Amino acid sequence: MIEALPKAATIMPDFDTIIPDAAETTPLGLAQRGFSGRVSAIMVDGDHLGVSAVEIERRLLELGIVEGASVQILHEGPIGRDPIAVRVNGTTIALRRREAMAIMVGALERAAKTTA
Repeated sequence: MIEALPKAATIMPDFDTIIPDAAETTPLGLAQRGFSGRVSAIMVDGDHLGVSAVEIERRLLELGIVEGASVQILHEGPIGRDPIAVRVNGTTIALRRREAMAIMVGALERAAKTTA
């Protein structure tokens, strides 16, 4: 049986994954521990503490944070919930919340159910 795709979604043929529409996304920096989703875009608003927007975007891409990557927040720091431990396609990295605000994500739908 073929399942219908959510109305506002895009399929990336090279990843065979569903990418949420921009209206269904939120910055990763606002997500809570336990969140699981997919990266829909990287949107850096400008320079931050002397680091250019281009440099921040390059660093995130080098860490494997690309459109379609699966992300999960594993841990939050004790002071101000910063930094956060994020699993990106199986690799665990630490990010500051201000860096995570540039990563737009959509929550994973748990549509697949197992039958006994």
